[in-house]
Amino acid sequence: MKKQTLVLCLLSIVITAFSIMGCKKNEPLTKVGGAVSNGNKRTAAIPTRSEALLAMQVYNNNFYNQYGTYGPSFKAYYWKDLNHNGRMDFWTQAEAIEMFIDAYDANPSQDFKNKIHYLYNGMRDGYGTNWANNEFNDDVIWGALMCIRAYTITNDGGMLDMAKANFDLVWNRAWDTQLGGGLWWKTDKQSKNVCVNAPAVICAMKIYQATGNADYKTKAKMIMDWMVGMFYVSNGEVKGAVNAANVITEGTRTYTQGTFIGACDILRSYYPAVNYTTMANNVMNYTKNNMCNSAGILPDEYDTGDTQGFKGIFARWACIYVASAGLQGTYGQWLDNNATAAWAARNSNGLMWGKWGIRTPDTGVLNSFETHNGVSMLNNVYRYH
Repeated sequence: MKKQTLVLCLLSIVITAFSIMGCKKNEPLTKVGGAVSNGNKRTAAIPTRSEALLAMQVYNNNFYNQYGTYGPSFKAYYWKDLNHNGRMDFWTQAEAIEMFIDAYDANPSQDFKNKIHYLYNGMRDGYGTNWANNEFNDDVIWGALMCIRAYTITNDGGMLDMAKANFDLVWNRAWDTQLGGGLWWKTDKQSKNVCVNAPAVICAMKIYQATGNADYKTKAKMIMDWMVGMFYVSNGEVKGAVNAANVITEGTRTYTQGTFIGACDILRSYYPAVNYTTMANNVMNYTKNNMCNSAGILPDEYDTGDTQGFKGIFARWACIYVASAGLQGTYGQWLDNNATAAWAARNSNGLMWGKWGIRTPDTGVLNSFETHNGVSMLNNVYRYH
């Protein structure tokens, strides 16, 4: 208890400092794109690893709710917003847990590992272990991907079993040869979307890596072959969805660009004859050159509640790819600038919303999905630093 109290006290001091200083570092400072300018001097120093840790701790202080025991362990979830109006929705909860997994990767600790377990227990407590009653196949895949990523940290066989069972559920009800293949977005089978297919490739490959069952690798490649033919454009644009009448109905989004990159990355060493690296680079370049603003900062996707957390997902898979492929010299500065912009936009409490060119408001009710973006960005750049 003494150690926990000391940590909380230290964190309280830092947060108090935020309250006094806000986003200001050294006067007179003005924000220029994703960097900070002091007169004619331009700096692009990324937030430190300790600041990335602080960002995660601030997020948990505002949204993490440990609400009881779960067998011999505990259970937790993330609140939906600052007013604590219920838990996050199924898929956004899964993505917030993935953000926490990213933070563990950047700053591993037993406390973080425990909390990953508690949050996983909260998913089991809230939704059970089989998610067949969820009509959204992408929701189920996001949850399965969270489980298999958590498994690689905890080695909890229950997480692996949940990942396999729910991937299998989606495969069995969503894959068919209509439109040439691919997974349906929902059980009504009206649309096949990248938001289920690209994460399913990553999920299947991670299950294959964990189990050695080549059936999952085969399914990942089948999904990817179909997805490339249906959605990928050679300039790096990835269309988002096709309806049952074979009409493309959705354009690019940061999260689909990001998960497509992640799918290319996890397949490229297994299938060297397919130039997945070129595809991933093209998608990175398109996102940077065609979707960002003039300063290279990722777009504000605020048209719906679901879109507000998209670029936190892009940050994860883009940074994992850059680290895996050793491309920090090509893309590192761009991603660093986004981390700098996110951190510079934090409010007096240290929270970052999804609009990295505008200071996060001190008043109003921020939600936990929009504020997860910056935490993801800050922690994921430490995959290649």
